[in-house]
Amino acid sequence: MSSPPIFTATSAYSLAFVTGVGVLAYVASKALLPKTARWQDRFTFVWLAFDGIIHYTLEGSFVYYSMFGRQVNTSSGPMAQMWKEYALADARWGVSDPTVVSLELLTVFGVGTMCFYVLKQLVGDDPARHYWIIVLSASEIYGGWMTFCPEWLVGSPALNTSNWLHLWVYLFFMNVIWVVIPLWLMYDSYTHIAGALRTAQRAERAKKN
Repeated sequence: MSSPPIFTATSAYSLAFVTGVGVLAYVASKALLPKTARWQDRFTFVWLAFDGIIHYTLEGSFVYYSMFGRQVNTSSGPMAQMWKEYALADARWGVSDPTVVSLELLTVFGVGTMCFYVLKQLVGDDPARHYWIIVLSASEIYGGWMTFCPEWLVGSPALNTSNWLHLWVYLFFMNVIWVVIPLWLMYDSYTHIAGALRTAQRAERAKKN
């Protein structure tokens, strides 16, 4: 008896959906940012647009399917099928795990909203965005830690690492980008904030002298 295929039609349209969001985010950056924008700001715009849309649509649907007695495994519809696909890699997403749902509530309504607020600041070239980028990025990293650390501490019984798709695409790649990119954003914004404060400090000292 042959085993069921790992990569299915649901796998394909799930990855196509994520790719489509990335393309939409890039097109939005071309339309809304000036051509003279720094590459760092353009990259930040694309990431935050992608991030915000994913939080509001994909993760927002997870919250919908996981509240008020519902769960992904007993729901129907295209978005539910996408989450059932991900639940093959991490079973907690199929059964309304309270820790995961709690984190996703904060992610969708808190972090998702911050993404679009920072996008507005980017379009307006408001330097105050760097504070919010650090808050947002720290929230993303903390959310990732609290999603996986409790599972690791009990031996990862919900994680399926038996094949390349579940391990390297769903569990590794689809989560590590929410660590690596926020770390870079924090570094970039830190250089702006620290540089501005040091310049102000030097100016204040020069005035006193």
